[in-house]
Amino acid sequence: MEQLRLKFGEGVFTEQPAKDGIPTCWLPLDRLRAVFTYLKSEISRPYPLLYDITAIDERSRSKNNGYPSSQFTIVYHLFSFERNSFLRLKASLKGDYPTVPSITSLWANASWYEREVYDMFGIRFEGHPNLRRILMPLTWEGHPLRKEHPARATEMGPFRLYDEKQDREQSALQFKPEDWGMERQSQDSDFMFLNIGPQHPGTHGVLRLILQLDGEDIVDLVPDIGFHHRGAEKMAERQSWHTYIPYTDRIDYLGGVNNNLAYLLAVEKLAGIQVPARAQMIRIMMCEFFRIASHLVWYGTFSQDVGQLSPVFYMFTDREKIFDVVEAVCGGRMHPNWFRIGGVAQDLPKGWETLVKKFLDYFPKKLREYDKLVMANSLFKARTVGIGIFTLDEAIEWGATGANLRACGLEWDFRKKQPYSGYEQFDFEVPIAMNGDCYDRALVRVAEMRQSLRIIEQCLKNMPEGAYKADHPLTTPPIKKHTMKDIETLITHFLNVSWGPVIPPGEAMSCIEATKGANSYYAISDGNTSPYRVRVRTPSFAHMQMIPYISRGYTVADLLSILGAMDYVLADIDR
Repeated sequence: MEQLRLKFGEGVFTEQPAKDGIPTCWLPLDRLRAVFTYLKSEISRPYPLLYDITAIDERSRSKNNGYPSSQFTIVYHLFSFERNSFLRLKASLKGDYPTVPSITSLWANASWYEREVYDMFGIRFEGHPNLRRILMPLTWEGHPLRKEHPARATEMGPFRLYDEKQDREQSALQFKPEDWGMERQSQDSDFMFLNIGPQHPGTHGVLRLILQLDGEDIVDLVPDIGFHHRGAEKMAERQSWHTYIPYTDRIDYLGGVNNNLAYLLAVEKLAGIQVPARAQMIRIMMCEFFRIASHLVWYGTFSQDVGQLSPVFYMFTDREKIFDVVEAVCGGRMHPNWFRIGGVAQDLPKGWETLVKKFLDYFPKKLREYDKLVMANSLFKARTVGIGIFTLDEAIEWGATGANLRACGLEWDFRKKQPYSGYEQFDFEVPIAMNGDCYDRALVRVAEMRQSLRIIEQCLKNMPEGAYKADHPLTTPPIKKHTMKDIETLITHFLNVSWGPVIPPGEAMSCIEATKGANSYYAISDGNTSPYRVRVRTPSFAHMQMIPYISRGYTVADLLSILGAMDYVLADIDR
C-alpha cells in the first residue's frame, strides 16, 4: 500500500480491513489500468498472476460501512509468488448497467473472467475483444447474480419448449466463425469446422469444442462451456451458511471434501472460529484420500484417452477401496458432505486405523505397477511427450495452478506456501517437472499420490486426542450430547439447525490446494443467516481457457492428449 501511495498519490486509494488479512483497497476506475500495469510489471516483487475477477451487487446491502458507495463493486484478486501474497482491489460502480475498462490487454486470462462478470451481472467491459455470454445461453434474459433475478424455479413461470423457442435456441447454437474473428478459408484451402461434443468421450463431460481445421491440424479452437452451470453461487444466497455445504461437494465432484474445506475455511475466518487440532487432522486425512481418488480417475481416463483400455478398470477398482474407507468414516462415498463449520460431523469410528493402514499397505505396490503399465509405455509416451507444451510464464499469464503449474518447474503448493488446517505440521515434498508437456503433467500427479500417502500415514501415526468440533456458539450443529444438559445449548442447536448461524459482517477468502489446482471461496456476510455473496474460484475454469492457446498447431488426436493432461471437471468449470 505504501508503494502504491508513493506512485499514485495519497488520496487515490481507500484501504479496507478484511478478516482474511488480505491487503484490500478501493481505487477509482480511471486509474485502474495504470495501477494494474504498475502492479504487474513495474513494482518490485510484482503481481504476475491475475487470480480472479468478480463483482458484487450492492443494492440490497447496508451502505453504512464507510467505503465508497456503489450500486455494484468490481473485485480483482492478484497474486505475487515472490511476496507469497494476495492483493484485493475494488472499484465502485454507479448505474444499473455500468461500464469498466477491460484489462484483457494486460492479462490474457482476463477475457473469460470479464465475460463471466458481464454474463452474471450485466457489467460491460470497454475494450474487451469479444464480450458475450459464457455460462448462460445466448438467448437468456437477465443476469442471474443480480439481486432482482429469481433464485428459485418457483419464482419463475413454468418452462415450456414451444416450436418457436426451440428454433431460436437451435439458431443461437449455430457456430458462426466470423463472430470469433475466424476466416473460412486461407489462400491455399478452405478451413473445416468440426464440433467435438457436447457429448464426446474425450471431453469428460458435457463440453463443446469447435475446431478450425486445416486438414488434421488445429488452426484455432473455441470452447463452448456452461452446459453444467447450475447457479452454485446464486444458490449460496438462498441457503443458510450451514445448508450450503453439500452444494460445494458437487462443484469439483471428484474432489469430495476438498470443496467443503475451501468453503468452510472462509466461513471460519469470518466467524473467528478456531478448529481443534484433531478436527484439522481428520480434515487433512480425508482431503488426501480424495486427492488420490481424484487423481486415479484422471490417471485411468487419461490413459484411456490416448489408447490404453485396461488401466481405467484397475484404477477405478482402487478408487472403490478409497471409497470403502470414506464410507466407513463418513457414511457417504463420493459426496460425503461430512465437514461442518468448526470441524467435522462426527468423530472417527472405532477401527478406522485398521482400514487406513490396510490401504497404505496395499496402494504403493499398485502405483509401481501402474508406472510400468502406463508411464513407461512407449505408446503413452509417444502421445504425450512434447505435446501441449507451455512455459512457466505462459502458465502464470493464463492463471494455471496446481500440477499444471508445477509441471513447468515452479515448486508452488498452497499446502506448503500458505499452510491451512495444520498442513505446516506435515513432512511431504512438492513434486515438480521441467518440460511443461502432457507427460510431465502426468508425472507430477503420479508423484503427488505418493506424497498424499505420506501425509495420510502421518495422520495415522500422529492423530491427536481431543474434540472433533470447535466449542463455539456458531459451529453447526452444536455437539449433540450437550443439548440434553442445558436449555441454552438446546436453543442454540434449534436456531442453528432451523435458521442457520448468524455470521458476523465482513468478507474473507480462503485458498486451498485442491485436487486440480488453487480453489477458493470468497464469502461476504452482511450479518445474516445466509451469505450476501459467495464467489467460487475454480482451477478448471482457468485451465479450460488455456486450451485454445496450447492446442494451435497440433492435430485433433493431440487435442485429446492435451484435454486429458489438463485434468478438468466440467462442473468445476461451470459451477
